[in-house]
Amino acid sequence: MNVRGLEVSVKNLPILDPGFIPMAAFCRDYEKSAANGKEIAVAVERNQGQTAVRRFRIHGTEAMKEADALYVDRTVKMLLWAYGGYKVMICGDDAIAATVAAAYSKGGSREFDSTFMARVYERPFEVISLPLSEVPAEKSTAQSVGRNLDGCRIGFDAGGSDRKVSAVIDGVSVYSEEVVWFPKTNEDPNYHYQGIVDAFRSAASKMPRVDAIGISSAGVYVDNRAMVASLFIKVPEDRYEKEVKDIYLRAAAEIGNVPIEVANDGDVTALAGAMSLNKNNILGIAMGTSEAVGYVDGDGNITGWLNELAFAPVDLQEDAMVDEWSGDKGCGVKYFSQDSVIKLAPRAGIELDATLSPAEKLKVVQVEMNKGGENVRNIYRSIGTYLGHTLAYYAMYYQIGDVLLLGRVMSGEGGDLIIAEAERVLAEEYPEVASMELHLPDEKIRRVGQSVAAASLPKIG
Repeated sequence: MNVRGLEVSVKNLPILDPGFIPMAAFCRDYEKSAANGKEIAVAVERNQGQTAVRRFRIHGTEAMKEADALYVDRTVKMLLWAYGGYKVMICGDDAIAATVAAAYSKGGSREFDSTFMARVYERPFEVISLPLSEVPAEKSTAQSVGRNLDGCRIGFDAGGSDRKVSAVIDGVSVYSEEVVWFPKTNEDPNYHYQGIVDAFRSAASKMPRVDAIGISSAGVYVDNRAMVASLFIKVPEDRYEKEVKDIYLRAAAEIGNVPIEVANDGDVTALAGAMSLNKNNILGIAMGTSEAVGYVDGDGNITGWLNELAFAPVDLQEDAMVDEWSGDKGCGVKYFSQDSVIKLAPRAGIELDATLSPAEKLKVVQVEMNKGGENVRNIYRSIGTYLGHTLAYYAMYYQIGDVLLLGRVMSGEGGDLIIAEAERVLAEEYPEVASMELHLPDEKIRRVGQSVAAASLPKIG
């Protein structure tokens, strides 16, 4: 297949999406083609001066100008959503820097990304050009996380379709519950607040006291404050500032003056994997309402990276599905969430009632899966093909020993099919990273383990 003048070779394509152009294959073939080209670097700076750097070569020729622009565009996007940042430095090419700056300016193709990052880091977003001799040094500060099991703890997992809470005493879950809710369609933050408080109180009633509260929630959190979170996407901006940013702090105060820790749900997924497997260098991926990703490094620490790979590139086909929030196409949320199942179902001959909620549509497919039939199995095989290619791409940015896969999409036989297909793709197309091990936790951990891991986040005393 030809991508902006570059020939890309792919052996394995999703059965239900043969137009898929995986980022890993594109990058592999691009880097081979540009091996003798011009060296440049992209650096992204985030809070506390932490900086991620990627050096590579571009063709630097008129004939490959479009391929170069695409490679740089996707590299900048991946760096931002993997690591986070408010300053992008293009080192070694003023023309490319100008193109990137235009994309991330008001009205540009990446305006969503720049606005998002500015909001997260509460700093103006900027793109600057530097000579290659001034590439900044890498800097990253990891921090220990979780694994605190003493005392009576509440663990809360705020999902987009349901909320889960556990009462945990000295590391043992004594009570867990799941409640369906609709946070993404409610404009009134009081709805969210009451749901959170109700969950806290339910767990608290099962223990003699509450010593700490740990929370796993989609979004970006700084000092336990919700800087950006899709759970509150319908809340008006003025009310978000006043009633959402400190929503978990206010809800915890209803229970008492106890330690509280809020973490991105992807990081808690990775933590759950590290705790259950007793390993590190773990990438956790939760496929549910969205794609939630987290990472625990070789020392068992959180890296301080953003890990919002729902917005990171996956597919380069021109008619790839568009993410309604960011406006970009070919991003992870449409490949590793219930949206992917819903997208592929009609291609497998399964018609879904348009009046159903996304969670209800997923359940329809899961019921069909239980009946058997190759058509529905091909949905999960296709997601597995997506995953194999994409894990190879993620391995360009993360050191991955193990991958823990959670979420409703991974439930039942479908999860087994996804893993089997991903492992096959890795072995056949990317043997250099095929040693990573893919894991499904048992059913209990898969469904409520996130809230139990969340309970271990805060330290007592």
